[in-house]
Amino acid sequence: MELKESKLINTDKATVWNALMSPDVLLKCIPGCKEMTGDPENGFEATVVQKVGPVKATFKGQVTLSDLILENSLKLKGEGKGGAAGFAKGEARVNMSEENGLTTLSYAVNAKVGGKLAQLGSRIIDGFAKKMADQFFENFKATVEGVPIPQKEKKSWFKGKSV
Repeated sequence: MELKESKLINTDKATVWNALMSPDVLLKCIPGCKEMTGDPENGFEATVVQKVGPVKATFKGQVTLSDLILENSLKLKGEGKGGAAGFAKGEARVNMSEENGLTTLSYAVNAKVGGKLAQLGSRIIDGFAKKMADQFFENFKATVEGVPIPQKEKKSWFKGKSV
């Protein structure tokens, strides 16, 4: 699965770069992330709980950063194992440009899954991966701009009413 997108963030490149290097910011922005430790030099370790179709799993994984060009670009490489659910791994190339105090953050993601997750089919997996990437970058944009991350509305099982 390949995905390319960009987001316009209402701040300078230095602020965006520093946020990408912060485990605290990443913890807030990664959907389902329960724990994030590490640093840019040695990589990050994370625990993420997600449900993909009928499969719910806790993934434990590592993310390493490479090809860092200060405040311009980097490459992220990650791999997570979800026990019986399978595994997910991928790479993302992130580029930044700034104009008039606004930063354009462009990314290209390539991801693969295996195990039970792969049995769900590429349509479900591709849709899930796109949703996760979109949600991460929307959360990241909101966090960097100082806007609260939108919370999903919970639905009650009773007649689909909001709670």
